[in-house]
Amino acid sequence: MRIGLQIPSFSFQGSPASIRGKLSQIARTAEDAGFASVWVMDHFFQIPPVGPAEQEMLEGYSALSYLAAVTERVKLGTLVTGVTYRHPGVLAKTVTTLDVLSGGRAYLGIGAAWFDREHHGLGVPFPALGERFERLEEALRIVKQFWSGNVAPFHGKHYELSETLCSPAPLTRPHPPIMIGGMGEKKTLRLVARYADACNLFAFVGTAVLEQKLDVLKRHCEKERRSYGEIEKSTLGTANLAKQSAKDIVGQCRELARLGIAHAIFNFPNVDALTSLTTFGKEVIPAAAEF
Repeated sequence: MRIGLQIPSFSFQGSPASIRGKLSQIARTAEDAGFASVWVMDHFFQIPPVGPAEQEMLEGYSALSYLAAVTERVKLGTLVTGVTYRHPGVLAKTVTTLDVLSGGRAYLGIGAAWFDREHHGLGVPFPALGERFERLEEALRIVKQFWSGNVAPFHGKHYELSETLCSPAPLTRPHPPIMIGGMGEKKTLRLVARYADACNLFAFVGTAVLEQKLDVLKRHCEKERRSYGEIEKSTLGTANLAKQSAKDIVGQCRELARLGIAHAIFNFPNVDALTSLTTFGKEVIPAAAEF
């Protein structure tokens, strides 16, 4: 099992002036500790329940580009980009640029979007859920066409592109992994089976619910004639070492691995103190690598 770090908040002591230095320090410490990946949210306002909307929030891909420059090994991605925020052709180019400049370390994390306040606040259209899922499926098709090297038109219900030209191509082969975030059984997990290289589920729902969701994904894979085993299963959870021991976290990781989770991503309260990262590096990451 690999362990990842999510950074959902940038409200560090002394921010905003301290954000640049703290973010670099967090990412480098995580890399040195053996974390496999570093993730940020793709939001423009802070989200509940992390904090009030007025808290500091960085634009996701600008932040990842900075992290690419201050790290060497960790994979980088958003958990996850809302399909409504960027035209799919521009998104494909953005993630390709991140992949090239990071030396082949980008993921494309994507989902149907949900936070209506920031849409309305910034003037971004927020269509009904059904349309957002239609747009998500078209975006997945567009991105895969871009990364296939097939320079051709795309004609969809919501998007029209005259040529899917992507130069330079991504360094990651065949392309940066596509991770779909969400747990909806009828639409989200079906899209995972049809298009994605990875899924991301919420760890807090517990092992029984996770097992149920993975069973649904397996059935979707059977219908799509897709190998269930080739999809990377990941979870997102919170590790609070003020309330849990490292041994407790190792036990959680062991149980997740039993379900088939290969990539457990955690966020931490007060991550800028760095102690949680170093503790994970000494006690959790080496143990989880054995699962």
